[in-house]
Amino acid sequence: MRDVLLLADLHGEFGKIGSFLDLAPDAIIIAGDITNMGPADAVESLFDRIDVPAFAVPGNCDPRETVDALERSDCVCLHGSSLSLGNITLVGIGGSNPTPFSTPFEMTDKQIDDILSPLVARMEKRTHNVLISHAPPLGILDLAGGNHVGSASVRKHMASFDLVCCAHIHEQRGVAEESGIRVVNPGMAALGQCAMLHFGDEPRSIRIELTQV
Repeated sequence: MRDVLLLADLHGEFGKIGSFLDLAPDAIIIAGDITNMGPADAVESLFDRIDVPAFAVPGNCDPRETVDALERSDCVCLHGSSLSLGNITLVGIGGSNPTPFSTPFEMTDKQIDDILSPLVARMEKRTHNVLISHAPPLGILDLAGGNHVGSASVRKHMASFDLVCCAHIHEQRGVAEESGIRVVNPGMAALGQCAMLHFGDEPRSIRIELTQV
């Protein structure tokens, strides 16, 4: 798994999936907000159309039942779990810390920490260690209305990873780096925005390519 397509914030708009697949990724990661407040089972029809290995976490705009729907679908649900594939370890946390909008899948930062702490403690370190989090780390790619609205718990645990893939804040598409750890928000897949992640053989040899279809 060397060339991975990172998507997020589809919000129920699946019309560009064929164009995304034309990028010929080895695998696809979706960092949440697959639906727009549901229905949860819409994710099953989405992953029926994807013919490469797929991994996903739900976002705050996905109903909590989306976790079960992802488990039934042709993708690997990474929410609250970790997985090692070759030289890559993936750890996932879905939902988000609280928002002003009372969206379906919100958790306190303590609840996020309660999920992440045991995952990080037992994760198998590989060449590339990647956190898939719908919510961005506090202070990184998380500005909304002039305020930092990311998760303090995601920020707390990011030092255990080489790359954090996040979403949630549509206006914060981009790549950032702090203490050698890279953070990427691929933008809104509903608008054709995405990122290609190219994993090399050496630690932290990850090339990130923001693109549009």
